[in-house]
Amino acid sequence: MTRRYFGTDGIRGRTGQFPITPDFVLKLGWAAGKVFAREGRRKILIGKDTRISGYMFESALEAGLSAAGVDVLLLGPMPTPAIAYLTRTFRADAGIVISASHNPYYDNGIKFFSAEGTKLPDDIEQAIEAQMDLAMTTVDSADLGKARRIEDAPGRYIEFCKATFGGFSLSGMKIVIDCANGATYHVSPRVLTELGAEVIEIGSSPDGLNINDGCGATDTALLQQAVLEHKADLGVALDGDGDRVMMVDHTGVEVDGDELLFIVAQQMQREGTFTGGVVGTLMSNFGLEQACVREGIPFVRAKVGDRYVMAELAKNDWLLGGESSGHIVCRHLTTTGDGTVAALQVLKAMVETGRSLLELRQGMVKLPQVMINVRLVQKVAVDDVPAIVEAVSAAEARLADKGRVLLRPSGTEPVIRVMIEGEDGELVQALCQSLADQVENAIKSLEN
Repeated sequence: MTRRYFGTDGIRGRTGQFPITPDFVLKLGWAAGKVFAREGRRKILIGKDTRISGYMFESALEAGLSAAGVDVLLLGPMPTPAIAYLTRTFRADAGIVISASHNPYYDNGIKFFSAEGTKLPDDIEQAIEAQMDLAMTTVDSADLGKARRIEDAPGRYIEFCKATFGGFSLSGMKIVIDCANGATYHVSPRVLTELGAEVIEIGSSPDGLNINDGCGATDTALLQQAVLEHKADLGVALDGDGDRVMMVDHTGVEVDGDELLFIVAQQMQREGTFTGGVVGTLMSNFGLEQACVREGIPFVRAKVGDRYVMAELAKNDWLLGGESSGHIVCRHLTTTGDGTVAALQVLKAMVETGRSLLELRQGMVKLPQVMINVRLVQKVAVDDVPAIVEAVSAAEARLADKGRVLLRPSGTEPVIRVMIEGEDGELVQALCQSLADQVENAIKSLEN
């Protein structure tokens, strides 16, 4: 069994296709339960988002864990970061989230949290994988795990989110919130309302099939329109499981994760709570790096993916990191990316400074960025192809210190992503097309 079944990205697959089937999830619950039970840890939380297959997988996980002798606390639809928080609050031995995050309804997945609300330790992951290869057995009837539903889970998470706002008020502010018809539909609007805002909700009527469908953090067009129609101060867009956030200013312009990350960093500097630096990714806009340098904030890039951002934050003992997609980690407040908490930190900056989101976002200037995918027939290590290395060096020389070049193999498609960004938009476009052509020709020559 491969390690791809675990990690902060979790187990992902299309409903009904291996590995995400009820039988697989049943055995996964049993395997995890057996591993935790061996160590005397017998209480695990289960939460889920709003996609229809969550009901099926919740039951399968519950049965597997019970068969292993582990008690289960069922939270129902709750954001992924809420599971991380509630796992700690209830002193559970692990938390499990049934969600495929920003993916369509027909996908689903499983993510594990440790008792500390972080990624499972490697030795636990390895032990669960090894247990999956064994035949499933059930403990004696008297030792079966019990299950109970936690009715006040939403209220607990709402109070946690409000506490991260530091006692400020949103009174007088009109906010449109798009919950992507996902797991935040019954919590995040209440957070904003209870903090005093006038809240207009969209994407808050899940039916099991409409999660992330033309709404939420992956598609802000509906939110942009609603902000303008309601003459709101801003809009907040969350994704299906609530760990990502994008925002829209009062003019209807989208504010992405890079810009939000910088706004939060500046707010932490004003509060005197900022230590260390900021972790971005290879795809973070060069403008974020420039803005951090200008403000004297150390900036490093991790590989794309929240697991790599978290690892870099832990390695440096820094507090703040994130991705352009809106997955922002405020490590001084919580243990994982939390869209609602991140949005509140941006709102706090607005309240404290008296400035609009439009004004705050102007502290960082995004550079033009162009990306072209070059398809592959076979896997190619581009760093080992002299013609590609020379072409990259030539492009970097043209940009000087006013941009950057990135070649990155996709983790999901047979393509090389050729990305260039810089201050001169026309030069960036021309260089990216030229470099993509050279990469394509070099790869073709290898394949021939």
